[in-house]
Amino acid sequence: MKIIVGLGNPGEKYLKTRHNCGFMVIDRFAQQIETGCVQKKFQSFFCKKTVDGEEVLLLKPQTFMNLSGGAVKEAADMYKCALGNLMVVCDDLDLPLGKIRLRSNGGCGGHRGMESIAACLGSTGFARLRIGIGRPATGDPGMYVLSPFSREEEVIATEGIEKACQALKVWIFQGLEACMNAYN
Repeated sequence: MKIIVGLGNPGEKYLKTRHNCGFMVIDRFAQQIETGCVQKKFQSFFCKKTVDGEEVLLLKPQTFMNLSGGAVKEAADMYKCALGNLMVVCDDLDLPLGKIRLRSNGGCGGHRGMESIAACLGSTGFARLRIGIGRPATGDPGMYVLSPFSREEEVIATEGIEKACQALKVWIFQGLEACMNAYN
């Protein structure tokens, strides 16, 4: 089983904000595999589907971003998911808008949602797919991540989301190394 976690904040207020890129990827990926995250379990919206013989669980924690770790741990424990079969998708201020980057493990880069997951799992040894949202030229980054994309930015962000979904398919069926070689 593979577990793919998209990070974001629950509620209409945050629906189309930069910080919800992880949720956007999960929603788009769910469309592509013809399912939807509507069931509530693990403090999350989730769905489970077998895709070409591989069982895939999609998870959108409904805690706030900075508390995502508990939801991820619940799901990983329930399904006895090895860290190598866990992928966390989140936004990244330090990547250009729409660019994606994959890593097999490592630091959390100041991302509080990732920090929460690492703390709850007791490890940073899980894969992560980061989607660039760019950094504001001026102003508070905290306010920036909670703001929506402009029309022009939305086009680029959507391209990044599509690329992230393609990368997830490679990860599921060919593994992380093949995925990183193709998309980094």
